Amino acid sequence: MLVRLSIRDIVLIDRLDLEFASGLTTLTGETGAGKSILLDAFLLALGARGDASLVRAGEEQGQVTAAFDLPRDHPALAAAREFGLDAEDELVLRRVQTSDGRTRAFVNDQPASAQALRAIGASLVEIHCQHDDRALVDPSAHRALVDAHGALGDRTAQLRELHGALQRARRELAEEEARVAKARAEADYLRHANEELEALAPQPGEEAALAERRQTMQRSEKVAGDLRDALEAFSGDHSPAGEIASAARRLERRASQAPQLIEPPAKALAHALDALSLAEQALEQALRDADFDPRELERIEERLFALRGAARKHQTSVDALPALAERFAADLAALDAGEARIVALSEAVAKAQAAYAKAAESLSAARRAAAKALDALVEGELKPLKLEGARFRTEIVSDPATAGPDGYDRVEFWVQTNPGSRPGPLVKVASGGELARFMLALKVVLADRGSAPTLVFDEIDTGVGGAVADAIGQRLARLAKRAQVLTVTHAPQVAARASRHLRIAKGAVKGKAKDRVATRVAELEEAERREEIARMLSGAAITDEARAAARRLLEGAG
Repeated sequence: MLVRLSIRDIVLIDRLDLEFASGLTTLTGETGAGKSILLDAFLLALGARGDASLVRAGEEQGQVTAAFDLPRDHPALAAAREFGLDAEDELVLRRVQTSDGRTRAFVNDQPASAQALRAIGASLVEIHCQHDDRALVDPSAHRALVDAHGALGDRTAQLRELHGALQRARRELAEEEARVAKARAEADYLRHANEELEALAPQPGEEAALAERRQTMQRSEKVAGDLRDALEAFSGDHSPAGEIASAARRLERRASQAPQLIEPPAKALAHALDALSLAEQALEQALRDADFDPRELERIEERLFALRGAARKHQTSVDALPALAERFAADLAALDAGEARIVALSEAVAKAQAAYAKAAESLSAARRAAAKALDALVEGELKPLKLEGARFRTEIVSDPATAGPDGYDRVEFWVQTNPGSRPGPLVKVASGGELARFMLALKVVLADRGSAPTLVFDEIDTGVGGAVADAIGQRLARLAKRAQVLTVTHAPQVAARASRHLRIAKGAVKGKAKDRVATRVAELEEAERREEIARMLSGAAITDEARAAARRLLEGAG
């Protein structure tokens, strides 16, 4: 609930600090005293649109601070944390309005946006007046009030979960259908590409291994050519071995004639023949070791050409071809599996749809039962509020085609203000005063469900008096047993029901430069309260009869 409200330099208010408590607090004062200024300042702290005209004349800025004491599980604390703001069990909302039109917002002294302030403030305070129909215009708000009255929160939460599951199932089905459709469109290409790559059978690292082998063989080819040329000198027509052998034989035949002369060269020629034989053997061995096979080199080059051609075709690298082949095979397999998966996902959608439809139908029936009970309770509050001929009805239109997270019910409050008149939506049929009283009847019925902890009623008793004003006061007092209620009123019957009475007045204040007018708020003691209610009864000239009537009102209110 609201515990403190501090206002600095807002219109006629220069400095104001108010403490609030639970129960019913009334604010009274003559017209023009500043009640609307106080309310506008409070709205500014709750995130309402700022205006440079709110700043008191001659000042550069004004500010409003509202402090709330809350249980740890209050939705406003969760809302603050969603905006990244630290919040425990107290919320202090502060708004600074500058004279150039800019505003700054703070939550627990942490900078915040006006949007955050509005979201948090909506969970803290409801402000109602004759022309403030914000809570009654939007049919989604009506549905939320019916759900709150019927304690349907768990069922609506379950329906939201089922709706989320249905949406996810539909999304998965749509994604799978799109993927399979794309695969179907590319099926011929996939099959052809897959067959090509399967036939090619690329292996990881194959390109590098082939390139290295080709380079080695190309080097071996040059060496082998030189070895063959050298070997040709030993085995061809120009080989010296034959002539050397012939010369050696001729010398051997002359050996007996001159052994001392023939023997040394004959041995040398024999060694030369042996050396030539060894050289020829070495060349032959070296040629065999070169291991060059032109056909193998050709096969290697053809393989490299095929691999690199496939890589260019698929705009990838040779090393990526094995993975690409696996992906093509997987896509083809997925195309077949996708058809089966679509069937399974379609069944899942149907199952989720059935679960959602069943829960939505059950919730719709529960809403109708809750609405019927709500209608009876609200109508029970109308007669004392001088709406005895009025009828209140919750109109529920169910259309499965509009199904959403909260079901498919469009809920709207309808009224018939007079017998024989045409019923219609509450905000279109009811006048300002009637709207305020219908709203009060609703809030009394729903006080402990679906309401903010602080309720503000601004002159909802305007245009009524006597028994009707007393009935309004009684209901505000009943409401204040379950929520903090602040009401701005001109009705003495309402003021008499309050547990705390604040009087708003304005008066001259002497300043340094010139006198000015400022709004002041004072809490009234018992005698002062009787005098204020007497003023409300009789006007400026307070009579003894008015004082006696004020005393009776206070005594009657208990």
